[in-house]
Amino acid sequence: MGERTTGQSKRLKGWLADYLGLVAALLVLVIIFGLAADNFFSIVTFRTIANQIPDTTIVAVGMTFVLIIAGIDLSVGSVMALSSAVLGICLVEWGWPLPLAIALGLLSGLACGAINGLIVIRWRLPSFIVTLGMLEAARGAAYWMTQSRTIYVGGPIERIADTTILGFVSVPFLIAMTIVVAGQLVLSRTVFGRYLVAIGTNEEATRLSGVDPRRYKLAVFVLCSLLTAVAAVIHTARMSTANPNTATGFELQAIAAVVIGGTSLMGGRGSVVRSFFGVLIIQVLGAGLAQVGAPEYAKKLTTGCVIVAAVILDQYRRRTK
Repeated sequence: MGERTTGQSKRLKGWLADYLGLVAALLVLVIIFGLAADNFFSIVTFRTIANQIPDTTIVAVGMTFVLIIAGIDLSVGSVMALSSAVLGICLVEWGWPLPLAIALGLLSGLACGAINGLIVIRWRLPSFIVTLGMLEAARGAAYWMTQSRTIYVGGPIERIADTTILGFVSVPFLIAMTIVVAGQLVLSRTVFGRYLVAIGTNEEATRLSGVDPRRYKLAVFVLCSLLTAVAAVIHTARMSTANPNTATGFELQAIAAVVIGGTSLMGGRGSVVRSFFGVLIIQVLGAGLAQVGAPEYAKKLTTGCVIVAAVILDQYRRRTK
């Protein structure tokens, strides 16, 4: 009984350390920019942040699962552009109804994830190399489909981004929060989630215990790309355009948010909720720097330093456990 109580106490302390640290970092940023910028403490600022993070949040959920199995997906930005291009072509040039166009856009993302996963598990190639190839292929496909031009979508899809609850929170934000909650429950309360952590911790030991890691790895890559396609629908609705250049470098932003949230690059440890806090930190950092008039190089330099600091902290945590 005493050992169980001690174990629960240690887990509670670890949980508080992880989450309180992220909350404290977020509050410090809010206070600093609130004092440095005249209009940062305003409903408009927080509403803008809430309405701009859904696509990043959704992709970060998928990226969390990929990193937990000790993989990486560099193709999410290009997959988002491709799914957006498919959606735009279906709506504008083919005249498809919105539900069918969205379905095909999601299917295109799912197909990219299936290709990534199948190549990784069939030839046992590093996911870094495979998804790097998909990054170029999917972006090229987006350029080909749109003939390298931006397609104005407009129409019914704009209602997805414009609809709000109580006049404040957008429907995309609620969708993103639902996916965060569902992702955390799957990761922490299901056998599937426990197997993913086991695979990331020691894939060979997991295989020897009777669990085939291949199907779980395939499922994770498919899930990541499918969620990226969902983010593409939301992004297209918010921008009212399908742009083949959209989401360039988006994969780095998603990985940065997940790493800042404490998910290990080495696999075996991570949290969807903490990844969401990572997204918030990056978004608040970007919005605050913009309001104080920081030049673009300062924004990138600051964000880069935060990412490196998060990785160093991750290594420190691994050595002290």
